[in-house]
Amino acid sequence: MNRRNFVRVATSSAGGLMLAFHLPGCSKTKLPGNTGLPTEINAWLVIDPDNSVTVRVAKSEMGEGIFTSLPMIVAEELGVDWDQVKTEYADANRNLKEDSVYGNMNTGGSRSVRMGRPALQLAGATAREQLIKAAATRWETDPKHCVASGGKVSWNGKSLNYGELAADAALIDAGDVAIKEPAAYELIGRPTLRVEVPLKVNGSAIYGMDVRLDGMVYAAIKHCPVIGGTVESYNDDSIQAHPGFIQVVNLETSVAVVADHYWQAQTAVDALVVNWNKGQGAGTSTKNWEAEFRAALDEEGVDASETQASFDEIKTALEASNSTLTGDYFAPYLAHTCMEPLNCTVHVQDDRVDIWTGTQNPEGATTIGAETSGISTDNVYTHNCFLGGGFGRRSNTDYVGDAVRIGMQVKGPVQLIWSRKEDVRQGRYRPMSAIRFTAGFDENKESVVLANHSVTHSILSGINRWIVRSGIDPTSVEGLAEIPYAIPKKRATHTIKNTHLTTWFWRSVGSSQNAFAMESFIDEMAEHAGADPFAFRLSLLEEEPDLSRVLEVLREKSGWGKRMASGTAQGLAIHESFGSIVGQVADVVVTRNGKVKVERVVSVVDCGHLVNPLTAGEQVESGIMYGLTAALFGEIRVRDGAVVESNFHNYEIARMIDAPQMETHFSLAGGDKWGGMGEPGLPPLAPAVCNAIFRITGKRVRSLPLSRHDLSWA
Repeated sequence: MNRRNFVRVATSSAGGLMLAFHLPGCSKTKLPGNTGLPTEINAWLVIDPDNSVTVRVAKSEMGEGIFTSLPMIVAEELGVDWDQVKTEYADANRNLKEDSVYGNMNTGGSRSVRMGRPALQLAGATAREQLIKAAATRWETDPKHCVASGGKVSWNGKSLNYGELAADAALIDAGDVAIKEPAAYELIGRPTLRVEVPLKVNGSAIYGMDVRLDGMVYAAIKHCPVIGGTVESYNDDSIQAHPGFIQVVNLETSVAVVADHYWQAQTAVDALVVNWNKGQGAGTSTKNWEAEFRAALDEEGVDASETQASFDEIKTALEASNSTLTGDYFAPYLAHTCMEPLNCTVHVQDDRVDIWTGTQNPEGATTIGAETSGISTDNVYTHNCFLGGGFGRRSNTDYVGDAVRIGMQVKGPVQLIWSRKEDVRQGRYRPMSAIRFTAGFDENKESVVLANHSVTHSILSGINRWIVRSGIDPTSVEGLAEIPYAIPKKRATHTIKNTHLTTWFWRSVGSSQNAFAMESFIDEMAEHAGADPFAFRLSLLEEEPDLSRVLEVLREKSGWGKRMASGTAQGLAIHESFGSIVGQVADVVVTRNGKVKVERVVSVVDCGHLVNPLTAGEQVESGIMYGLTAALFGEIRVRDGAVVESNFHNYEIARMIDAPQMETHFSLAGGDKWGGMGEPGLPPLAPAVCNAIFRITGKRVRSLPLSRHDLSWA
């Protein structure tokens, strides 16, 4: 293989980004049959002559540890020691060319292990059997007599390393292969240090903002203050003399200034006077929207589930109830506020586009690069980087499209960076929602009927209108349409109410609002019935053994019912999302003047099986902290159509001083259950905290954030 052919193969169908070692670059993958170079056994696996194994990861590493957990799945089936494994990103360009050889590469919905595991197990098991057959052929023996383990195949006192067998194995059809049973796991389930952490500690990890290319210039962007507005006119005469100024690019809803360095571009775009057509959103406010959403709770709404009581049945049951209880809950728009602001580097040439960014959606970045430039996806290459936070925001590729449009007018590579202000004010927000619960009780204070109606800004109606049927957005009714509590008559209805703000998937999606409302109201029901919150829930979950088990373990681990100092109490919440159950008890202090401090959060998790307990525990803690920000401070406000918040001075986030002591315990059901871990730790946090606040102050919190409320008590 000459150099030209090697470069062609390595950078096209077989390539992947060796993120851990250099950027830009590709894996040195060879065609089967050649010697002296790494061998691709299948799309997921490359074996080097030195017996090291490179596993390609088709998901994005944004702190959730999948650069470790996904290769662990492959290594388990392959039969290789963990210290032999290296990791690189899979190639989105190849995935588009080769009929989704890596499946869906979008990282979100806590799906990486939950839905990606079978393909990874198959890749590892298939390679293992290919290697066994290659060794058996050399030894002229039956493959069933050979054993693959520790990166080698052994038989009758002989052994061959995988590196020696790889070239032959790549040409062999493995046939049907067997996947290991959980009882046989040696690596899966073992706490394993994350492979990318040393790179982040020593500064060698490459994030999107770290990309540096020869001749690269920088772009800063300014959007219309009112989302959806457009550029009417501007005059760049005043900034022509700014140091490093190159040009202005009109992006219709925004303008970008290109300069030699980023700060030159940012100061110039700040100084650029733009006349805006603010559009239909001008004059609106979140204050008015909240009133409209709450008023819409009086509407009948659209059925959210087919397996529920009818309107007439609910009405009759409520009228016949000995007592009723109603609670209206509200959750505001929220920003994602990733630590690394949005950025994208592009190099647009006549017949090729290269994109460097940290994205949750490399296929989407590749596709929008092609659509924007007019160049075939075959010639658009997305080089994914580490992500300085994603939380759903980086699965939207709007910023990539802007970068490509700028790159089409700039000779050479250009890096677009959104300032923090643009990131917060031009975000894709978690939807605003209002939720009403109404419960009916018999003469024994037992629950006989439960109805809920939610009014929510839809995510899906703005992107996949065909998904939203009969006025229902499935993401908006997560956890509400099918409430697990065994109440004889239940009904959920839904109303979509959109504004001009752009919404998007936010960590735990609809569960973040819905769990707050539902688990707070379940506590209200327990209070109304005069029951202990644990006992009340358990009485309604007798037919849900997994949920009941989590509650029982949580009651023990949290020390529920212990004596606590004045101003201190425990609050409980449990929620199932993304295939996992998380129960939490929060120990909360409220000072007499209303200052809230969450001192301790105990979590019990059932995700079925664990790949890496270390990263799973970290994700629960991460969800707690992200949820704590939303509970304590999180709020996006709009005045005269424009977002008020702009940076961390007025969009506050939870800091280290706010962090509680966190304990995470796993109570695993096993079986066929493989639940997600990136998001389920968040939803129970807010209701657990608010339920504790009620026990201290007697004040029921029905809207977030807590900073809105006077929680002082006597």
